[in-house]
Amino acid sequence: MSEIKDIRIEEYNYPLPDERIAKHPLEQRDECKLLVRNADGAISEHVFKQLPSLLPHDAMLIYNNTRVINARLRFRKSEGGALIEIFCLEPVSPADYAVNFAMTDECSWLCFVGNSKRWKQGDLSAIINIDGVDVTLSATRINKEGNASVVRFSWDNHDFTFAQIIAAAGEIPIPPYLNRSTEASDSEDYQTVYSHIDGSVAAPTAGLHFTPEVLEEVSKRGIPRRELTLHVGAGTFQPVKSDSIGEHEMHSEFIAVPKSLIEELASTSRRVFAVGTTSVRTLESLYHIGCLIAQNEWNGELPQWYPYSETHPHLSVADSLNAIVEYLNASGSDTLIASTRVIIAPGYKYMIVKGIITNFHQPQSTLLLLVSAFVGGDWRAMYDFALAHNFRFLSYGDATLLMHNS
Repeated sequence: MSEIKDIRIEEYNYPLPDERIAKHPLEQRDECKLLVRNADGAISEHVFKQLPSLLPHDAMLIYNNTRVINARLRFRKSEGGALIEIFCLEPVSPADYAVNFAMTDECSWLCFVGNSKRWKQGDLSAIINIDGVDVTLSATRINKEGNASVVRFSWDNHDFTFAQIIAAAGEIPIPPYLNRSTEASDSEDYQTVYSHIDGSVAAPTAGLHFTPEVLEEVSKRGIPRRELTLHVGAGTFQPVKSDSIGEHEMHSEFIAVPKSLIEELASTSRRVFAVGTTSVRTLESLYHIGCLIAQNEWNGELPQWYPYSETHPHLSVADSLNAIVEYLNASGSDTLIASTRVIIAPGYKYMIVKGIITNFHQPQSTLLLLVSAFVGGDWRAMYDFALAHNFRFLSYGDATLLMHNS
């Protein structure tokens, strides 16, 4: 484990000019470029709509069905007063996403507060309009937790759920590296076509390239499509500020995986292709969660460094996933609900994922570490190729299809 913790993040840097960062997606999602990195390391250029024909016949495609919420809310203290921005991160009370969004009177969230010094006490309020009805939304800061605050939201019309409130009052929180304000088009552009479970504050952007036509073609080729959920947190934009990754603290993210999918993964001979790093983190977390369950050490959250622990039992994939199934059967649940802090870095052994569809990631990011762990040192050759062939980078940029090198 010490060798992995000693990895220096500066080794995962590359020059990324601002003009190579895509500020908007292409008008036709599936017309973006697709870099394909084969298992033998060969690199080629394609168009994303060709993806179905590039997937192996024995593939299984798994993607993240999370939907980005209008997480950025703005309040003004009084007429002409200071503007306070509240960025919702994750639910606190009720802690369950679905239950929280269904509340019709009040709920609380862990939030980042912009211009926090100007909000020392008292409530903030704003009048919002939902389907022609004016509703007064109030925000009360309960306490601080590190750099964040717990904020209670309440509203004066119980005909509306918090999901409706935040949809009307907030805006889509596009990534800060786009260096622009949210635009009306982002409400559609920054959602995958298969998103339907509210909760993320950032999109699983590899999925933004998919169209109904591409998905239909995948199915026509006999490749199963499956869904899971990871709600992306603001920590996805958190750079590695320490010299070595051992000092970097991963953020916790909510995952939900149907028992039926876990059972299928335990027995399938198909090669799992994950759409996006969020799906990768969820699928690989499953394996380690099963190992913790088998050790009777599962407490609901996968620790950051557990995959590299000397006490790891290194079960087979089938034994690990079946341990989860038995655990769910004993609890009478049909879905695994958990949190993960796992960090996937060079030296990590992939257990479930055999192929990744993802975008081009920021320099010195944990997502670039994840890619490097999958393809080895070849990540730099891929990124050099992309820079030399006019690929577009980051959330609204082009895509890659990575085949496992084992």
